[in-house]
Formats: sequence, C-alpha cells, structure tokens
Amino acid sequence: MISKGHAELSIEQQCEILEVPRSSYYYQPKGESEFNLELMRLMDEHYLLHPYKGAPQMHSWLVKDKGYCVNIKRIERLYYKVMGLRAVAPGKHTSKRNKQHKTYPYLLRELKIESPNQVWSTDISYIPMAKGFMYLTAIIDLYSRYVVNWSVSNTMDSEWCAEVFSEAIELHGKPSIINTDQGSQYTSDIFVTTVLKAGVALSMDGKGRATDNAFVERLWRSVKYEKVYLNPAVDGLDLSRQLVEYFDFYNHERRHSSLAHEVPFKVYRSKPKYVKYEELINI
Repeated sequence: MISKGHAELSIEQQCEILEVPRSSYYYQPKGESEFNLELMRLMDEHYLLHPYKGAPQMHSWLVKDKGYCVNIKRIERLYYKVMGLRAVAPGKHTSKRNKQHKTYPYLLRELKIESPNQVWSTDISYIPMAKGFMYLTAIIDLYSRYVVNWSVSNTMDSEWCAEVFSEAIELHGKPSIINTDQGSQYTSDIFVTTVLKAGVALSMDGKGRATDNAFVERLWRSVKYEKVYLNPAVDGLDLSRQLVEYFDFYNHERRHSSLAHEVPFKVYRSKPKYVKYEELINI
C-alpha cells in the first residue's frame, strides 16, 4: 500500500492520505517466542474477564486449568514487564511504578462529570498480532466516551504518551482534568510537565485501583473483542488501518446504553465546555 520509492509522494504524505500514523509504518511488532506469544494471548483474553488476577493467579490458571507446563518467573516477566498488566486488587505488583517519581492525588472521587472536555482518561494496552505484539494508547472523554486520540507503538515510553496527549489538545482543545494510573510513563517528568504546562489538572488512580480507570478498561475490551482478536494484524501499518476503521466506527456509529443509546461523537459535540479544575470543586 505504501511505496518507499514513490516518485511524487513521501512516506509522510502517503501515511497522511491513508490516515494512518507515520510511526506505524516504521514500527514493527515486538517479538517473543511462539510459546510466549501463545501464553500472552491467553492471559490477555483472561485478564479482560478477570482483571483482579495477578501473575500468581494467572500462573495457577494456566497450569491447572489450561494444562501448560510453565514456571512462575516466566509468567511474572510476561504479565508485568512485557504486557504491563496489573491486578485490580492492591499488591506489590499492581502497577509498574517508579518510586522516584512524584504521584498526584485522585481528583474524580464524588466529582460529577457534566460536560465534554471536563475529564479525559488514558491508559496503555498490549495488542496481540499475528506475529509479535504492539502497544495501544488511547485518550477517552469520560462524559461522552469519545476517543479524542490514540496511537500504536512498539514501546511504552513517556515521550509517546506525552505526544498523544499534546496531539489530542491540538485536535479538540484541553480538558479540565486528565486521569491516569501510577505507571512510570505518567509519573515521568516529561508527561507531567506536558500536562501541567497545558493548564490541565493531573489525577492519578490509587495504587492497584484499575477500577478508577474503568471506562478505558471497557474500551480495551471493545477494541479487542470487536476488532483485534477477529483479524490479528500482520504489521504496524495493518494494525493502524484496522484501528482507524474501528475508532471511526466506535466514535460515530457504535451506540452506548450508558449514553441513552447515542453515539459518542454526537454526545461529545452536544455542549462543549471547558472550566478550570478549581471551578469544578468550587474553590
């Protein structure tokens, strides 16, 4: 689809025409052994249904219920370090947090979300492919469930997360609050500085509280069951094309019962509004 030696169009221009991120052309899936990829795919599917399970419970399920002969150290590495998963229930492995980084308080408790761009939420998810895997990050507007931006990468780094957030502001204006977990990508200086310089309040889930980011977790289930698992992508470009198609459907056609069976785009555009966090809590 994209030609390196095109006489008139650069790679960047071709990606723009196809509406896929340029990074997706260059990024290739990260690899593991076929056995590890099989284990990761199983854990990914099982986690979507049982997010309270940590690596020990995943190991027990794989060995006793699925019949795999695998040691706990392999599962811990894949689950925590490679897939970046964390259990809902608190525990020492619930979040890949850098203890040297400052964390921020959770601002959504008892907060009534009444308008678009009041609160955004973001997270990263492991995406299995035909061979290898990549990572997907997305930012969702909590009032409307509208996905304001997303991107795929073969690394989970803070620069990537900061860029996706900045792009979302360029596209849609800034939110009052953005909510994240306590992962090292979000507590990093580059991400925190990007958020605060934009005049946005930063909210972080309590350690091990994956339920605080429940709307993004639901988005991951939808993306995977309705697109990713049905037709595993062969490379970064194929994955981007599929996700462009899916997020367009999700934002403009997929009706949500929680939105009175409306589509996210219509609700997001219904009454755009921005207020400072201090005004939200009547300070």
